[in-house]
Amino acid sequence: MWGFLKRPVVVTADINLSLVALTGMGLLSRLWRLTYPRAVVFDEVYYGQYISFYMKRIFFLDDSGPPFGHMVLALGGYLGGFDGNFLWNRIGAENALITQSRLMLLESVLIFFNLLAVLSYLKFFNCQKHSPFSLSWWFWLTLTGVACSCAVGIKYMGVFTYVLVLGVAAVHAWHLIGDQTLSNVCVFCHLLARAVALLVIPVVLYLLFFYVHLILLFRSGPHDQIMSSAFQASLEGGLARITQGQPLEVAFGSQVTLRNVFGKPVPCWLHSHQDTYPMIYENGRGSSHQQQVTCYPFKDVNNWWIVKDPRRHQLVVSSPPRPVRHGDMVQLVHGLTTRSLNTHDVAAPLSPHSQEVSCYIDYNISMPAQNLWRLEIVNRGSDTDVWKTILSEVRFVHVNTSAVLKLSGAHLPDWGYRQLEIVGEKLSRGYHGSTVWNVEEHRYGASQEQREREWELHSPAQVDVSRNLSFMARFSELQWRMLALRSDDSEHKYSSSPLEWVTLDTNIAYWLHPRTSAQIHLLGNIVIWVSGSLALAIYSLLSLWYLLRRRRNVHDLPQDAWLRWVLAGVLCAGGWAVNYLPFFLMEKTLFLYHYLPALTFQILLLPVVLQHISDHLCRSQLQRTVFSALVVAWYSSACHVSNTLRPLTYGDKSLSPHELKALRWKDSWDILIRKH
Repeated sequence: MWGFLKRPVVVTADINLSLVALTGMGLLSRLWRLTYPRAVVFDEVYYGQYISFYMKRIFFLDDSGPPFGHMVLALGGYLGGFDGNFLWNRIGAENALITQSRLMLLESVLIFFNLLAVLSYLKFFNCQKHSPFSLSWWFWLTLTGVACSCAVGIKYMGVFTYVLVLGVAAVHAWHLIGDQTLSNVCVFCHLLARAVALLVIPVVLYLLFFYVHLILLFRSGPHDQIMSSAFQASLEGGLARITQGQPLEVAFGSQVTLRNVFGKPVPCWLHSHQDTYPMIYENGRGSSHQQQVTCYPFKDVNNWWIVKDPRRHQLVVSSPPRPVRHGDMVQLVHGLTTRSLNTHDVAAPLSPHSQEVSCYIDYNISMPAQNLWRLEIVNRGSDTDVWKTILSEVRFVHVNTSAVLKLSGAHLPDWGYRQLEIVGEKLSRGYHGSTVWNVEEHRYGASQEQREREWELHSPAQVDVSRNLSFMARFSELQWRMLALRSDDSEHKYSSSPLEWVTLDTNIAYWLHPRTSAQIHLLGNIVIWVSGSLALAIYSLLSLWYLLRRRRNVHDLPQDAWLRWVLAGVLCAGGWAVNYLPFFLMEKTLFLYHYLPALTFQILLLPVVLQHISDHLCRSQLQRTVFSALVVAWYSSACHVSNTLRPLTYGDKSLSPHELKALRWKDSWDILIRKH
C-alpha cells in the first residue's frame, strides 16, 4: 500500500542560464552600494515628502499622476521601518536605467509594469493557440489587465502602453471573429473574457488605487486649498475643524464666506475693504470711485458677508430661520463696512468688456444703488432647493443688468494690493467655475450691533458635512484636479526637448558631493542609445522591403516567421512610438527620464533585429560567424562604455577635473567641475 513512498522522487527543471545570468547582473548593478549616497537626490525631494505624508496620513496632491506609484514607494518605506520623520530638503547640490532604478523615483516602477503588461499578453497569446480558457490562459489575460492598470496608476504615461496592448488585442479579437471554426457562443465568450480582463478589471483597480489613497490620507495637509470646500471639510483637521458644527442651511441674516469654485489662478474668497477704486485708471478710463471688491487668496475678517433679505432691514437670523432657496433675491452686505455688493454699467478696471463690481457708497449723485442679486443653485436637485453650506454651488445674477458675479483671474495693480479682480460678466457662457461660488464658513448672525457682530460666534446643532461627500465625488474631484492642475512650467536648467533625447544631447546632474567631485548623472550608454535607434531604423527598412516584395507575391519569410516579425515590431517599435511621439504635443517641462520607457522598447527591439539578421539574412556559416563576432565586439564596447561612465552612475568615486573633462563626450553634456 505504501510502496509509492519507496519510489524515488524525480524533479526536473528547465533552467535558462542566460536569463539567470542577466537577472543576477541586473540585481547586482542596481543593489551595489544602494545606500550611497546618504543624501536626497534630485526628485527624491518630492517623492520623499509624499512618503512622509503617507506615513502621517496627511492628504497631498501630485499632478504627475495617480497615486499607485506613490503607494508602492510608501509601502517600501513602511516595510523598511520609515516613520515619516525626515526633512526632505537637503539635496546634495544601460547607465541611465541603472541610475533611475537605484533612486526613489517612479520611472523604473512604470517600466516594470509596462513590460509586465507586454510579457503577460504575449504569454496569453501563446496560450490562445494551444489551450484557450485554460488556467494559464486566464492567469496571463488577467495579469495583463492588472499590469496595465498598475502602469496607468503610477503615471499617466502608462496610458500609452495600455493603448498599445488594447490595440494589439483588438486586432487579434477581430481575427478571432472571422475564425469560422469557432461557434458564435465561443467567439462571444472570447470577447467577453477580453473585455472583462482588459477593460473592467483595469477600471476597478484604478478606482481601488484612489480608494486606498483616500482611506490612508484622511488628515488635512498642505494641498488642501487646491480642493473644494466640501473636499476639505471631509478631511480631519484644517477646514473640518473650522466648519464643525456650523449650520447646514443658509438663512437670511447668515454670515458667510464665499469661495470661488474655479480656484484659478489661486483659491480665493470674495473680499472687500475700505479702499475705493481710483477716480482715473492708468489708461485714462474713469471708475465709479466705489469701495473695492476683490478675491483674496487668504482667510481674512474682510471675507465675511451677510445674506440680507431685501424686504427687511435686519441683519440677523430670525427665529425660526428662514432658509434661502434657489431663485430668491438677496443682498450681500459686507460684514465690517456694512456696504452692499453692487454692480452697474461701469467698465471693470482690468476687464473693460465686463462691469465693475463694488460695495455701494452713497455720494448723493445720480448713481443709485443696484444691489439686488438673484441666487441660482447650479447643482440643485429641484427649483425649491435650499442653499447649503459647502455643498451648494451657486451663482449670483445681478437683477438690473443680468450680469453674473465672476472671478476674472487678473491681478489688480498696487492700488488693489495685487488682489484678484471681480467683475460682472454680461455674457455668461454656461456654468463656468469662475462664476460659481460656495459657502465655506457660516454662522447665524445674532446681533444687530456692528461691533458685537464682528465677534459673535454662534454654533448651532452639529452637522457632519463630510458624510454627504461620497467616494465617487471625492474621486472625481481629485482626478479632475490632477488633470487640470498645471505645475510650474518655467524652464529648468536640465529640461530638454524630445529631439535631444534620441541623440543623447542632454543629461541631468542628479547629485554632487558637498566636498569632493563625486557626482551622479542621468546619462545614457551612448552605444546602447545609438544601437537602439539603429535597430529601429533597420526594422523599419526591412519591414518596408518585405511588404513591397510581398505585394509582388515574393515571400522572403515563412508565414510563422513573418507573423512573429510583425508582432515583435508592433510591440517593440510601436511601444517606442507611443511612449515617445506624444511628448511632441505636450506643453510641459520635459526631462531626459521621460524617454526611458520608450528607450526600453527600443532595447527590446535590438535582440529581435539581431536574431532576424542571423537567422534570415546570413546565408552561409561564414557570414554567421562574422556576424557573431561583430555582436561580441558590439557587446564588449557597450560594457566598456558602461564601465567608463560608472563613476557618474554610482557617484562613489571622486574624479579629477581632467578625468571629468574626458567624460564630457558631447559639448552639451553638463559635467560638474569644481573651481578650486
